Amino acid sequence: MVNMDNVRLGVIGLGYVGLPLAVEFGKVLPTVGFDINARRIGELRDGVDHTLEVEPELLAEASQLSFESDIEALRACNVYIVTVPTPIDDNRSPDLTPLIKASETLGRVVSQGDVVIYESTVYPGATEEACIPVVERVSGLVYNRDFFAGYSPERINPGDKEHRVTTIMKVTSGSTPEVAEFVDALYRRVITAGTHLASSIAVAEAAKVIENTQRDVNIALVNELAVIFNRLGIDTEEVLQAAGTKWNFLPFRPGLVGGHCIGVDPYYLTHKAQQVGYHPEMILAGRRLNDGMGAYVASQLIKQMIKRRIHVEGARVLVMGLTFKENCPDLRNTRVVDIIAELADYNIAVDVHDPQVNKDEAEAEYGIRPVNAPDTGAYDAMILAVAHREFKALGADGIRAWGKPQHVLYDLKYALDKDSVDLRL
Repeated sequence: MVNMDNVRLGVIGLGYVGLPLAVEFGKVLPTVGFDINARRIGELRDGVDHTLEVEPELLAEASQLSFESDIEALRACNVYIVTVPTPIDDNRSPDLTPLIKASETLGRVVSQGDVVIYESTVYPGATEEACIPVVERVSGLVYNRDFFAGYSPERINPGDKEHRVTTIMKVTSGSTPEVAEFVDALYRRVITAGTHLASSIAVAEAAKVIENTQRDVNIALVNELAVIFNRLGIDTEEVLQAAGTKWNFLPFRPGLVGGHCIGVDPYYLTHKAQQVGYHPEMILAGRRLNDGMGAYVASQLIKQMIKRRIHVEGARVLVMGLTFKENCPDLRNTRVVDIIAELADYNIAVDVHDPQVNKDEAEAEYGIRPVNAPDTGAYDAMILAVAHREFKALGADGIRAWGKPQHVLYDLKYALDKDSVDLRL
């Protein structure tokens, strides 16, 4: 197996997870950052990260890091970390295609004694059931004899400048006790927050997938409470503030649940549960609730417009924010699109404004071209869907300038004062 003093690292996939990790390792170890997207490699070589996760000065500090899109550059490595996406398909089943392709890439470059580590979120068992056999088939090597594996789930929070890769405790694991110790020691080279060595790869996989499943279920509960309190004429935020005075009340808030983790990971767990003959009740109920929030928001807006005698068909609505979270350009699995689609069914003309997003990326991914600047005095309703700092800085008065004399301002994120808006979730 690889000697710790002779590690040459390859990080496969340079997105929100892989790039920050490669940069940290590139400060202390010879590291190849590999991505099949040649354009991405070009921008990184120029010191630019369009995801805004890594600042140019941090890129410059990784003196031992090179960026490559040619697979041949990986052959000199002896430890590989896979950080590719694990999405779901149209049927909300796990789509392991990126992971399988990355495993095929590994199979073409892995050598005797090498270690492959996966960070992508999967269901328990996926690494050894779905990925390792691909590496074996392509390489001709035998698992745990010729090469070894580890799993260390990513915990990146896009846009979060406080909780970064080095300051978040890392769960580690390996395919043998010796490999597990090696993987743990490797991550301790860069993770200042410390590591937790799990007893097996499956335990580490399960730990990751339940982190976001737990958050998903908790948010679903609060979303359901918001629906109930709206019917009762009670302000949800005021209820949550009052309940939050108890020391052990969890501070979740209602809203849209998108992104690459919380809105996706539970389906990996439920997929595996159903494979072994168990139909998960609570997890899927939470998913149904959260996936239905876009339609609920649209219906609440329509009702309020009717109460204000605003003609719905042909109305103009401004949706503020398209990303899945605030102060971040990440568009993956954003559920703001559910609101937009629902409003379109009412023949409402929707403009989207988001100062954080790449407009070309939004158009390519969702067929939505955000406007550069909303028209003044043009909109029958404005929905504050994502609490970007730019929107908070405008305040309710600045936002209302975009509305017609009679309009509705709907604040989904409790970003504005209660008395300054017409509707809150």
